[in-house]
Amino acid sequence: MKRRSLLAGLAMAAPALARAQAWPMRPVRLVVPFAPAGIADILGRQLAEPLATLWGQQVVVENKAGASGHIGAAEVARAAGDGHTLMVGTIGIHAAYASYRKLAYKPAEELRPITILAEAANVVVVPAASPYRSFAELLADAKAQPEKLRYGTAGPGSSVHMVTALFELMSGVRMTHVPYKGSGPALVDLIGGQIDVMFENIGSGMVHIRSGKLRALAVTGPQREPTLSDVPTVAEAGVPGYAGTSWWTVAAPRSLPDALALRIQQDLRRVLLVPEQRAKFDASGVRPVLNAPAEAAAFFASETAKWNRVIEAAKLQLD
Repeated sequence: MKRRSLLAGLAMAAPALARAQAWPMRPVRLVVPFAPAGIADILGRQLAEPLATLWGQQVVVENKAGASGHIGAAEVARAAGDGHTLMVGTIGIHAAYASYRKLAYKPAEELRPITILAEAANVVVVPAASPYRSFAELLADAKAQPEKLRYGTAGPGSSVHMVTALFELMSGVRMTHVPYKGSGPALVDLIGGQIDVMFENIGSGMVHIRSGKLRALAVTGPQREPTLSDVPTVAEAGVPGYAGTSWWTVAAPRSLPDALALRIQQDLRRVLLVPEQRAKFDASGVRPVLNAPAEAAAFFASETAKWNRVIEAAKLQLD
């Protein structure tokens, strides 16, 4: 009886395994649901070339910006689950989607995690010409003059928005939110002085810090960052207990077979074992995670509960 059950299970698994072994049979779309130049875009483009070499097929990065990533994510959710459409996802798509009252799809039901690609602290940055020389100065002014400071984000409900909302909640300050269709255009306006501050992903912020166009005031993680060792954490600089990080995923339509999801996750690990590729991630200020699909799903659940509490407490409800 057990032998018949085992044989039946193997027979059912065989087609999915065969598809995983034959894949990919044409170019793979890697959707980045944000404008170019943000960290999701940077990570996607860093992966495209080595994955194309490994898979023997072109990997095409497509930017589909809008609604804090949900326009592109909804398109991925509607795609065939054959592994030829993948996505670089974020907190806003996978864990903070409750900030939107109405969405054209159901992220938790229609997308499946392949892996948590990477995690990183954010960095609080101001223009080089800003009067704020320290985070303590910015915090004091924000407390003294509610809604005076204009902060930019990659869009409502994005990871950049969520870590800033957490800061507002824990510090008691109120700033004015200026959302964009990605961090790239927000950073352009920050450098130009149209907005005052961003709690930006460290990877996309570092290039402008190094060039002298932006000044780093604090980092949002639980400890200081090796690449910014002289920059305090937000907790050290005036908001005890604060810690917020961003993370990115590789995800697919829910119908992607388990065997193919596992193969893609393992191939991503293979790519990042190459020292040259790992160095690119390190230079972007992110820490590779690359856990298994089941572990990624459990992480989504815990993060969704965490950010739902912030959304509810801060009353972050969007149409």
